[in-house]
Amino acid sequence: MRAVVQRVSRAEVRVEGERVARIGRGLLVLIGVSREDGEGDAVWLAEKLAGLRIFPDEAGKMGRSVLDVGGAVLTVSQFTLLGDCRKGRRPDFTGAAPAETALPLYERVNAHLREKGVRVETGVFGAHMDVELVNDGPVTLWLDSRV
Repeated sequence: MRAVVQRVSRAEVRVEGERVARIGRGLLVLIGVSREDGEGDAVWLAEKLAGLRIFPDEAGKMGRSVLDVGGAVLTVSQFTLLGDCRKGRRPDFTGAAPAETALPLYERVNAHLREKGVRVETGVFGAHMDVELVNDGPVTLWLDSRV
């Protein structure tokens, strides 16, 4: 699984003009599922997100996790993270998992985060979404369960 993680002071998702999810302080996570991904990748990603220490501690260092600061996570499925742009000018998405594979793994990430005690909001799988955020820092990280 591939994820782009942004530490945010707020984020929201709208579908057809209607707000479907909103968080304050926390993480906005764009998640792409590859054809090779399985249950282990979903659990790995959720564990990494719950414990990732990218919030400031009392010394101003990145020493606290989203759990430590009582933040939330907003996840958005995004197959375009698996786009291969090495050849030509149009991304090749054949490495992305089909929806019937990707949706259960995306949902597993969200369920495991909730099991860890994280408040999770989600976008709408497969929908055209408007994602708005205020990146805090800015802090943006790339995670990949396969690297």
